[in-house]
Amino acid sequence: MNSNTSQAISGFHVHVYFDPPTRATALIVRDGLAERFDVELGRIHERAMGPHPKSMYQVKFVPGEFSALVQWLMLNHAGLDVLIHPETGDDVADHTVNALWLGEKLALNIEFLRKFAEKVREGKKT
Repeated sequence: MNSNTSQAISGFHVHVYFDPPTRATALIVRDGLAERFDVELGRIHERAMGPHPKSMYQVKFVPGEFSALVQWLMLNHAGLDVLIHPETGDDVADHTVNALWLGEKLALNIEFLRKFAEKVREGKKT
């Protein structure tokens, strides 16, 4: 159990993964999120990007939306793989030990996140 109460969750990200045959389904899920919740829709990435191993889009939301949004996604993710993670300032932990998955748990490129965090610590954010 993580007893670090000084670490606050400032928001959440959902990453919905797709491939060419499931792209249209992913866009229906995206539209459903936008219609029902107060979210910020990210760009649709048609290829692997950063730590993410395949095409995806990101949806940002505030902690107050968590319960309803995750419940809706549980019943409406249409068989797609979905990563839900908090924003605490620790990208590695947020994408691993603090993450929730719907569908298959995909292998993320955690080394990418570690290198990015190291650059940020050194003041070399790109």
